[in-house]
Amino acid sequence: MTAEDILARIGDGARFAALAGDGDVTEGLTLHVLLARPGGVDVADLVLPPGCDRYPALTPAIPAAFWYERKLHDLYGVLPQGHPRLDPLVLPHAEDNEPLPSPGAAFHPAHVEPDERALPSHVVGTGLFSFPHGPVRSGVFESVEYVVETPGEDIPHVNVRPHFKHRGLEVRFEGMPPEHAVLLAERVEGIASVAHALAFCHAVEELAGAQPPLAAQLVRVLHAELERIANHLDVAMKLADAAGLAVAVARFGWHKERVLRLVSALCGSRFGRGVAVPGGIRALPLLGRDALRSTADKLRRDVEGDAVALMQTASFLDRLRGTGPLDEAFALEHGLLGPVGRGSGTEDDARWQRPYDAYPKLTRRQGPEHRDGDAMARLRVRWDEVAESFDLIGQVADLLGDEDDDVLSVPVEPVSGQAVGWAEAPQGEVLYFLDVGASGLVRRCAPRSASFHNLAVFSRAFRGDVLTDFPFIEASFGLSIAGVVM
Repeated sequence: MTAEDILARIGDGARFAALAGDGDVTEGLTLHVLLARPGGVDVADLVLPPGCDRYPALTPAIPAAFWYERKLHDLYGVLPQGHPRLDPLVLPHAEDNEPLPSPGAAFHPAHVEPDERALPSHVVGTGLFSFPHGPVRSGVFESVEYVVETPGEDIPHVNVRPHFKHRGLEVRFEGMPPEHAVLLAERVEGIASVAHALAFCHAVEELAGAQPPLAAQLVRVLHAELERIANHLDVAMKLADAAGLAVAVARFGWHKERVLRLVSALCGSRFGRGVAVPGGIRALPLLGRDALRSTADKLRRDVEGDAVALMQTASFLDRLRGTGPLDEAFALEHGLLGPVGRGSGTEDDARWQRPYDAYPKLTRRQGPEHRDGDAMARLRVRWDEVAESFDLIGQVADLLGDEDDDVLSVPVEPVSGQAVGWAEAPQGEVLYFLDVGASGLVRRCAPRSASFHNLAVFSRAFRGDVLTDFPFIEASFGLSIAGVVM
């Protein structure tokens, strides 16, 4: 397939979802372009001949490919010709200069020229300077460096450098049997453990032609929705913290803790790990239907009461309204995912556009559309999704009691081939491109989180905003750096 074919399919309504490499330049590199559409995800391959280390960049025609091609350049050494900026992304920046003499050294230069590559500048103007925010910051924030370019208050540009979290997980998958690899998938992005496990399992089940039993599908939905609620409460807590609302921080922190304790009571893990396996689930919830429903109902009442109070706090709303805006046209062009995309008017939600597990059997409670694209809209989307998640959990509790729960999984025989699995994480769509060899072991596994896809446009959200808006914009994205660099 050619780049023109891919562009034609995007013009017909497909969405660029991911780009993954396979092979090497010497033997021949294959670029797998993942295209999402209603009902599924297609794979279009661009095959480079052996020894070819360059290709026409996709980014000029497909802006969403910007970070993907930078990642390919880092990991495979392949050059996308015509790419607007090939800064290193997932690997550390090269340090070619000799280090400066340490204090006490015999020689000290009379004048030191700063290494401008350390803080690259993309905006030029009188009084502009760059400073690094991170990679080590206060609290328990993940390691990421934001190079902020500013004249003092406005933020014309932010350069994101997340390479500190690179763990080489794609290589770790290689040679693992699928039943073991799911344990690694759960640990790619801790705050979306369930979603990653589900996306991986869906890819394996697609290869094997396996359909999990309904009881397993329901339990999967239960844990996915609890994970969604916990993440959205975490975002509300961080936004309240940025606004200095100590009581709201405490309240939403406690509600999140209650969700995690409920998850632990259901399966023994606060992150929902060990629940999903290829072919189904390991065990039924440890709590009965009545205990689950009563706990969830009480939690819902408490969360909704505090959410109403927060959204009536004028000083809080003033900090969100108009902050970090991304308009609908931009969101569609970049295929933004999850609450970030839906806050700007996009509609894609893998649970309903590409349904899986028990979602087709459940009734959807769809909230109103949000098109303002600012931090306020993103938070309102999260509150709508919290309400929706509680509804779905109630439906799951009802259906679980009516099902024959003796069969929790079906056999999944190792089958060679390629498949794509997906799931809707709290941050948005998670994709797994999976290639299983003839031996039944994983030959290639390329996870793609919504965090990677959405963080690529993070700097765009600062246009017209000031330095004190930074924590609100960052929190409103609700992303995980571990999911950005794997």
